[in-house]
Amino acid sequence: MEQDGILSVRQVAEYLQLKASTVYTWAQEGKIPATKVGRSWKFTSEDIERWLEQHLTDAEGG
Repeated sequence: MEQDGILSVRQVAEYLQLKASTVYTWAQEGKIPATKVGRSWKFTSEDIERWLEQHLTDAEGG
């Protein structure tokens, strides 16, 4: 991931090539690592990278 630090729903959606509404829903449901700050969901680049690697590995059967 190019950007380090704290990411918004929009930034995560762009990175994962998903709709922002999907990322928002996944955050609410606890399907993706996120923290609610006020009314906004925030993500760390490290958590998203780790989550993505885990899901890619699971999808490959490993």
